[in-house]
Amino acid sequence: MKTFGGKVLFLDRSDINTDEIIPAKYLTVLTKGALAPHLLEDLSLQGFEPGRDTAGRGVVVTRANFGCGSSREHAPWALEANGIHVVIAESFARIFRQNMYNCGMLAIELPKETIEGLFARFAAREGGALCTVSAEPAELSITAGGESLTLAYALAGFDRALIEAGGWLDYADKRY
Repeated sequence: MKTFGGKVLFLDRSDINTDEIIPAKYLTVLTKGALAPHLLEDLSLQGFEPGRDTAGRGVVVTRANFGCGSSREHAPWALEANGIHVVIAESFARIFRQNMYNCGMLAIELPKETIEGLFARFAAREGGALCTVSAEPAELSITAGGESLTLAYALAGFDRALIEAGGWLDYADKRY
C-alpha cells in the first residue's frame, strides 16, 4: 500500500476556495505541470507567500470547508503538480473531496478539536513538521521538534480502492 506524506503546510483559514487554490484564468492550460507555479497564488493569508511556502511540501493541514466554490479538477491537479497528495481538514466541499480521491489523493477529515490541536502543537515549530500517511492502516503521524502524534482516520472502502488504484482512471481501466 502506498504511503503519502512530506513536509506540512499549515493554512490557518476556513473556506479556502478553488479559485484561491488555482485561479480560473489558468483553467485553459494544457498540462498539470503548467498549473504548478500558480498554486495558491490568490490566497490571502497573513505572512503567506505561495512560491516560498508551498515549495517542498507534501501535506496541507487546514480548517473547514476546504475546496469550496467552483467545481474543477484543476484544484487537486495544482496540488498534485506541486507534490501535495494529502489535505487534512475539518471538512471539504463535496466535489473537491471526490476529485481528490478521483486523482488518487487523500482528503482526510478530522474533528475540529483535533485540527486545532495539530495547529497548536505543530504549526509554529522551528524546522516545520513532517507527516506520514498510510491508507492501510488508515493512520497518519506528525512529528516536529522531537514530538510525535499518530492518529487514525476514516477511509471508506471505495475511497481506499481509488487510492490503491492510483485514481479513478486507473481504477476503471482495471475493472471495466
